[in-house]
Amino acid sequence: MRVYIFLCLMCWARSENKRPCLKFSQLSIKDSFRDLFNPRMEMFLMMYTRNNLNCAEPLFEQDNSLNVNFNTNKKTIWLIHGYRPIGSTPTWLQNFLRILLNQDDMNIIVVDWNRGATTFIYNRAVKNTRKVAVSLSEYIQRLLKHGATLDSFHFIGMSLGAHISGFVGKIFHGQLGRITGLDPAGPKFSGKPSNGRLDYTDAKFVDVIHSDTNGLGIKEPLGHIDFYPNGGKTQPGCPKSIFSGVQFIKCDHQRAVYLFMATLETNCNFISLPCYSYGDYKTGSCVDCDDFKKKSCPRLGYQAELWKDILKERLEKSLRTTVFLDTTGTNPFCTYYFVLSIIVLNNTMKDGYITFKLLNHLGVIEKPRLYEKNKSFYKRQEVKILAQFLNDVNISRIGLAYYQSSNQQCSTCKYSIQRLMLKSLTYPERPPLCKYDFVLKENEEVFLSPCACTSEEV
Repeated sequence: MRVYIFLCLMCWARSENKRPCLKFSQLSIKDSFRDLFNPRMEMFLMMYTRNNLNCAEPLFEQDNSLNVNFNTNKKTIWLIHGYRPIGSTPTWLQNFLRILLNQDDMNIIVVDWNRGATTFIYNRAVKNTRKVAVSLSEYIQRLLKHGATLDSFHFIGMSLGAHISGFVGKIFHGQLGRITGLDPAGPKFSGKPSNGRLDYTDAKFVDVIHSDTNGLGIKEPLGHIDFYPNGGKTQPGCPKSIFSGVQFIKCDHQRAVYLFMATLETNCNFISLPCYSYGDYKTGSCVDCDDFKKKSCPRLGYQAELWKDILKERLEKSLRTTVFLDTTGTNPFCTYYFVLSIIVLNNTMKDGYITFKLLNHLGVIEKPRLYEKNKSFYKRQEVKILAQFLNDVNISRIGLAYYQSSNQQCSTCKYSIQRLMLKSLTYPERPPLCKYDFVLKENEEVFLSPCACTSEEV
């Protein structure tokens, strides 16, 4: 009986000491109406670590001491939401926290400025972004006194949150470690000078994902690297009719968030190709990442920082890096890119086009989307064709055919191919496959069994 009473007292004592979890501000459309007559601006910081994944705690205690779970030696991610016209909690927030903490042992601070973003007056929310940045800078100064470093801070801002991140970066003269802008807001920011929006000078590395450039997002490049998935305008899988309700308005805009999350949840690399425009990219004008040398193609998402040094070098030469990729319309959104390169030995193949497909180890055909103009294949000149597959293929054979675009087709024409090479861009570490010295007949598909390329070509 004494043991039972003792255990009960212990449980009671623990429950008394355990503080309640912080909750994201629970607002509604009623608060948007109240804001019309009584505008308010409040900001709260909710801290998460692996020790308190499911229970947000204050960053600073009531006596102004730093929360014991905050580790100044670890990376700190600041998550900042955007405009919330009806006050709801961001649907992506909890999952984002889980994915980030599964990726790295870090500190995460959710910046809750819902009471400032919940308004029908968008201009008011825009003005509040500056106020949020100033408040954040005060907390950051306190963290620095406790031994934290600006270089360890990674701000991830959605929409208006991206510009808040930029304003914080300006206060600290671009010394933040990294800012990721997830479809930075366009209205009231498009066309503004660099001091009025997110800019690459706001942190040591700034990467931006543009997913709704003809709607709620901003079109112009802002970062050291700017990703334009599916051209940055219309995202596959999003509703195309206004009768779809609110998803018609926000699906493209929020896709940037879900793409970033997907890069942490899948082993697929979201490689992106540097190109002047999406139009050039779609017609096959940009088929490799030779300018990035051994680093290969830049990757959208968490891994983008691996390209930081070369991207900064390019900006010093006034070379903006805009990159493009296509995705699927459903999670995890990933597709798989290959480059097929061909060197002809003698005859000139004019105004024609190549088609190819892959057979996997089960003999199942995988057909790609080809990014290709009409190609002119000249003697010993390498021609590259970009291809995108929906599945990662364990290649057993390559189906290849050549067709003339004009009416002057030649059923007896044969072309000597010196070398065919197929290389994965999605997984650049995989050795390329080659086929040497074979003949291709016009309008006739052949199936080739490739082998490992010779060492001097790899």
